[in-house]
Parts: sequence; structure tokens; C-alpha cells
Amino acid sequence: MPKQLHLNAFLMSVGHHEAAWRLPESDPHAHTDIDHYVRLARTAERGKLDSIFFADSPVLMGDPGRRPSGKLEPTVLLTAIAVQTSRIGLIATASTSYNDPYNLARRFASVDWVSGGRAGWNIVTTAGADAARNFGLDDTPDHALRYRKAGEFVEVATKLWDSWEDDAIVADKELGIHTDAEKVRKIHHAGEYFKVDGPLNVPRSPQGYPLLVQAGSSEDGKEFAARWAEAVFTAQQTLDDATAFYADLKARAAALGRDPDTIKILPGIVPVIGDTEEQARALDDELARLISPEYARRQLAKHYNLPVEALDLDAELPEDLPTEDDIQGAKSRFTLIVNLARREKLTLRELIARLGGGRGHRTFAGTAVQVADTIEDWFRQGAADGFNIMPAVLPSGLERFVDEVVPILQERGLFRTEYTETTLRGHYGLDRPANQYAAESLVAAR
Repeated sequence: MPKQLHLNAFLMSVGHHEAAWRLPESDPHAHTDIDHYVRLARTAERGKLDSIFFADSPVLMGDPGRRPSGKLEPTVLLTAIAVQTSRIGLIATASTSYNDPYNLARRFASVDWVSGGRAGWNIVTTAGADAARNFGLDDTPDHALRYRKAGEFVEVATKLWDSWEDDAIVADKELGIHTDAEKVRKIHHAGEYFKVDGPLNVPRSPQGYPLLVQAGSSEDGKEFAARWAEAVFTAQQTLDDATAFYADLKARAAALGRDPDTIKILPGIVPVIGDTEEQARALDDELARLISPEYARRQLAKHYNLPVEALDLDAELPEDLPTEDDIQGAKSRFTLIVNLARREKLTLRELIARLGGGRGHRTFAGTAVQVADTIEDWFRQGAADGFNIMPAVLPSGLERFVDEVVPILQERGLFRTEYTETTLRGHYGLDRPANQYAAESLVAAR
């Protein structure tokens, strides 16, 4: 079959736009309503999307007075959604900075079993003193060290998922043998950051282990993705930047001996869809009008390590900003935002309006055909294997994407009309990973 798009729906309470909750249509309590999320998941499944995704952080992000900011724990949320859906993939963020490999491996293996093989883990390292202080620390380690720890964390998790061979359970009632104990083994991991004996107390799950997703685009992030990621969520503002990122990451994966096709790159896009372009722009303008610019000004000043007074709402960004090397968290996003502001000569107020919907992801206001055209253009020009769809307003934004954009992509032969697989790995065209310990059993048998 010709190559087709992969589409993930990135779901955030009542929408990615920070002012979405203020629209008359929005339910300001939906962020803690499981029925809201089940309806969104079913909408995505109706559109035959590959997956849905929930971001997470072990800290209350930002000012809770500004927008709905409390979050349900995502693996619990995915488990509830799993029993109300049958095909849609289920991806959640979990931090390698504030979890232990054993418990996290157990949680995701459990979600994979409950969902019948639809779980995915978005691997993040968490920066910032606010999060650190929730765990008895003063601050987090530097960027490079966090990624080294993350690499070992994933190594331990994959060992634990493989600590049971696929055929370990024999369930022989006559002989009274439930599990072949020789096919359940300790991993005896002793590394720089973790010492874990194993085995996991959950059998190897339907996918072998969950789809591994990563979202960092810094140098450390790209090296990590090239080694471990099977899907990459990224923020890219221009076609040229997206094609360069795509080629770079595929080349890094190939240099490590991986097939570049086994890493799927999905830039984020925030579509604001209208019956006409004018209608779409009117909604985009209304959302921008509802933003609190003073809050955003304070957040940008904090991120740039500047006093608030140094940022004038009606002037361009100052010239003496810190460099990416001076930033410990969201390094690539820092550079993307600065480049956007410089390239388009935006005042801070204009920049805040551009960031209100996607926090640096590409926003696009237009008709369903125009959104489909943009997606097809980036896909055909080698900038993406698919897209991370980030509706500005929920549920209406996802419903319009599924009901209006997806049929256009299907008519153009760019997207599936029916699910052909039952697992998340299957949706992304990826094989079930072999058990790294199975070869040892074959040798022992000989």
C-alpha cells in the first residue's frame, strides 16, 4: 500500500488554546470529567485516528486562576478510556525524573493488558525547581544528566517488560503447572542510576512493551529519540525547519543501526476550522482577545530568566536574551519561539497571541480543505510521517477535524478508512519487539 499518514489527537481539557474555557460552548469543569474524555476518545476512534495522547507533569503548571489546570493521572485516565473503546491507541506522559522504572513498567504493562495492546508511553525528563520541591529536592539535575538517566530508565523498563517470555504461562491444570519458571527471570540490572533485580510482576503484555514516544527536540532530545523513540512529537513552525528536523532525526536513527521507517515523526498542528477562512479567523481572533497578556508576559519572563519589566507588551523581544545553553528546560521550544518572534518581527503582544493556542506548535486557521492541504503538503515534502492534532477548542475542534478534514484525507488516499490492526504498534506499522532474553532460552535448550 502507498504510505499513509499517522494521526494522533493530543487532548487537553477543553482545548489547547488557553482561553478556550471562556467560550460559551465550553464546560469549565470538563477537565475532571471522565465522560468528557471518553467522548473525545470515541470521536477520535470514529475518525480511525491512530491514537490519543495526554500530557502530564508532576507539578501544578502555571496559575490555576488563568485556566483549568488540574489534571487526572493519565494512566488511570487511559485505563478508564480503554474499557470504553476498542481500537484507538492510548498514550500518556510519564517522567523519568520522578518515577521508578519498576512501578512505571508495571503501570504501562497493566494498561497494555487492559486495553488489549493499545498503550504508549511518552518519555519525558522534567525540569524545574517547582517539580523538584514536590519530591524533597531543591532542583533538578542539568539537561544532559537528565537524559543520561532517562536512557538507563528506559533500558531497565524494557528489560522488565522482557523478564517474562511470551510463552511462559502454560496453564497446565493436569500437571499443576501454571507458569514455566525458567522463562521468568531476574534482570539483575546494576547501573549508574538504578539497581533493579526483577522480574516484573506482570507477564509480558500484548505489544511486548508499549509504543515508546518522545517529545524533546534539543540535541540531547534528538539523540535520545534516535536511540529509543518509535514516535516523536515535535513543534515546527516552518516547512524548511520541519524537513530539516525530519531528515536529521532519520539520519541519526540510521547511524545507530535502526531502520528510519521505524521512527514516526509527528509535528504538532493547532487547526482552527471554519466553514470559510473568514469564519476560522474570526474564531481565532476571538480566542486571542480572551487571553490574559500579563500572565503570559510573566511566564515568558520566567522562562527567559528576565525581570518582567524587561518585556514590553508593545515592543519586540529584547536583543539580550539568554542563549539556549542557558536554559535548562524546553531548550528547543525556547529557540523556536525566539526565532518565530525575530522572523516575523512580532511584538510581545502579537507573540503571546500566536502562542496562546499551541505554545510554539504551528497554528492554522482555515477551512477543512485548507487544513488538509497543509497536512498533505508537509507529508509529501518529507516533513512528517503524520501529525499531532491539537484542537484549539474541545470537543468541537476534534469533531470538526474528524468529520470534515479526515474524509478529505481519506478521499486523497492519505489516511485509512478502516482500522486494519488491533494494537497501537499495528496502527503505526511497527512490529512487536522480540524478547531480548528469548535467545538465552534457545541456547540453554540446546
